[in-house]
Amino acid sequence: MLTNWFEVHDPRFTKLVFGNVHVDKLYTGSRWAEGPAYFAAGRYLVWSDIPNNRMLRWDECSGEVSVFRAPSRNTNGHTVDREGRLVSCEHSGRCVSRTEHDGRRTVLVDNWNGKRLNSPNDVVIKSDGTAWFTDPSYGIDSEYEGDAAPSEIGGSHVWRFDPASGHIDHVARDFVQPNGLAFSLDERQLYIVDSGATHVDNGPRHMRVFDVSPDGTSLSGGGVFAECPVGIFDGFRLDTAGNIWTSAGNGVLCYAPDGALLGRIRIPEVTANVCFGGPKRNRLFIAGTTSLYAVYVNAQGALRPAAR
Repeated sequence: MLTNWFEVHDPRFTKLVFGNVHVDKLYTGSRWAEGPAYFAAGRYLVWSDIPNNRMLRWDECSGEVSVFRAPSRNTNGHTVDREGRLVSCEHSGRCVSRTEHDGRRTVLVDNWNGKRLNSPNDVVIKSDGTAWFTDPSYGIDSEYEGDAAPSEIGGSHVWRFDPASGHIDHVARDFVQPNGLAFSLDERQLYIVDSGATHVDNGPRHMRVFDVSPDGTSLSGGGVFAECPVGIFDGFRLDTAGNIWTSAGNGVLCYAPDGALLGRIRIPEVTANVCFGGPKRNRLFIAGTTSLYAVYVNAQGALRPAAR
């Protein structure tokens, strides 16, 4: 035990957290907080409040929270592309969209062969500019997080979209409910969560790891990297050492690249997603069920490799 906020499972975790810091609650009042994305240039953070159909904005300089966008088309996961633009997964929009520098919304992709996507959940941008995203059914299962509708695609897949060519193709189709995803530091591997236990008895509640093909267009492998001990994994991010900081039913868990569970950050709510931010990228922002939390750690969020 390091402090009441941290639980050590491996001695390596003591090097990643501080004994004299605490978890800050920055805001409360969401119904299901998700998808934090930090903008370094403006020193603010945007996140989703999915059932309330809005996005919120926390100002790092003032500590104030305001509505960033409402309605938001029930956005879920977000990321920031190499040009500093917000890329979002929309449940009721059933698309991946981008917010331009002037505030305009651009739909990047919303269908495959004329069939509408389910409800994009989480997205990452590779160094070559392609968008890789998961498309489970959560946003079309009910009216709570989107608009109830049947799946036109007939499954929940992981997709790769190339904005330059407009080409979209599935890179993984053997998931029950694909969820959070992130590339390894060298982009030779892709970690993807399957949270299918929400829909299937004794279903998957694990994170898998795939090898990315040399040409960067397909995946192979897909063995289980870690099983979630409480609840399900959801969104996650890597630090510069390759450690994985992931949401779970009992807080935030930290895994080493070798798959060992290093430790846990205790959060008093089920967590959905995380991101690194702050001027030094050493503050972990955590989307809990109703609240936004943050904690300083002795690690820095990974930067994307140089464009290829």
